Amino acid sequence: MAKKRHWLMKSEEDVYSIDDLERDGKTRWVGVRNYEARNLMRDEMAPGDHILYYHSRAKPPGVVGLARVASESYPDPTQFDSKSPYFDEKATKEEPRWFLVDVEFVERFPRRVPLREIKAREEFSEMVLVRRMRLSVQPVRPEEFELIREMAGSS
Repeated sequence: MAKKRHWLMKSEEDVYSIDDLERDGKTRWVGVRNYEARNLMRDEMAPGDHILYYHSRAKPPGVVGLARVASESYPDPTQFDSKSPYFDEKATKEEPRWFLVDVEFVERFPRRVPLREIKAREEFSEMVLVRRMRLSVQPVRPEEFELIREMAGSS
C-alpha cells in the first residue's frame, strides 16, 4: 500500500470556500490550468491523501481546514465545454490536456493559520507555499502538515 501524501490546495474564499466544501461534502477540483499543478493531481495524488485547504486572496490568506483526495485523477470535463471559462480548444476527449481529482471535506480548523505566521517560522522556510506562492496545488512534507494542524488547534 502506498504511503499517504500531503498537499496544499488553494481556493479563493469567494469562489469555493471551506464553507462550500463542508456544505457539499465533496467536489471536483475543476479549472486547474497550470501544467505543474495538473501533473501533481494526475500523476501523484491518490485517494486518501490529506489536503490543507488554503484560502488565497482572503484577509488574511491562510490555511482554514482539512480535506482529503476522494478519487483517482480523471479528465476535467470543463476543458471540453465551450461555455466554461476553463474551456481549452486544443483538448479532445481522446487526448485530454487537463485532469482533476475529487476532494472531500474533513474538518474546518478551530483557527485559520495565516500565511504571515507560516512565513515567520523557520520550520517552513523550505515549504513550497513560502518559496513558490503561485502554485495552486502543491506538495507538503509530513512535518509541515503536522505543524500547521498543531498551529490550527486541530486534533
